[in-house]
Amino acid sequence: MLPPERVLDLFVVPGGTEPLTGGQGASVRAGDLVLSPDRDPEVCAWLNPVLARLAVRLDERPGRSRRDLRIAMPVPARDGEWVVDGWGASRWEPGTTACTDLDVLVATGRLLHAQLAGAVGSRPPGLARREDRWAAAERAAFEGSPPGPQLVRRLAALRDDTPLGPDQLVHADLAGNVLLDAAGAPVVIDVAPAWRPVRWAEAVCVLDAVMWLDAPAARLRDWATGRERQAMLRAALFRLLSDPDPPLGRYEAVLAPVLG
Repeated sequence: MLPPERVLDLFVVPGGTEPLTGGQGASVRAGDLVLSPDRDPEVCAWLNPVLARLAVRLDERPGRSRRDLRIAMPVPARDGEWVVDGWGASRWEPGTTACTDLDVLVATGRLLHAQLAGAVGSRPPGLARREDRWAAAERAAFEGSPPGPQLVRRLAALRDDTPLGPDQLVHADLAGNVLLDAAGAPVVIDVAPAWRPVRWAEAVCVLDAVMWLDAPAARLRDWATGRERQAMLRAALFRLLSDPDPPLGRYEAVLAPVLG
């Protein structure tokens, strides 16, 4: 799917577009921008200004190292809107490569979440009004008895009320959304916002990296007891419930240390 002319016009794109790999496979490069479809205007209206301010602050911080955390800058259209016909834009980051190293992903998440905790002190109202499948899966992972296959029921039955830490703004899809620039600095893209504990967001990142980025399955052993286990149970439920056709056998094998 390519952005229509109206989208290119409002984002002041001079010429053609180039499809990009990764993510949902629908984003395109357009000049010095990345255009991505299916953006929620209400979410972007509050999230993008936060990310833009944070991106500038990180880029301009005194004493900044060339390898410090960066965030891909969201870019508004020329009419001031962040979303045009479902399309949003961010700054193209030339010379970057996808990060698949789990240790780097986890470290990046911890740095990012420390910054987000300082930038957003209370839950944005727009998060509670989301009705997409990821938001529904997130709520079901934490609340009630979600319906689904036997693996979902097993995971849900193992949850308890062990506290996971305070809720805050987190990136719920970090694995696959961190690039490394030419200097080795991590560049966070495509922030998927949720108001949940950092430990849960990290569990999602670890699970995704094991499932899809060839991280060692043994890393799940660190999530087999205590608060880490409870976070991973909810991370697995989130992924299983948000995927229309999850590979149940593969998830069950990977989650064996957590299931016990």
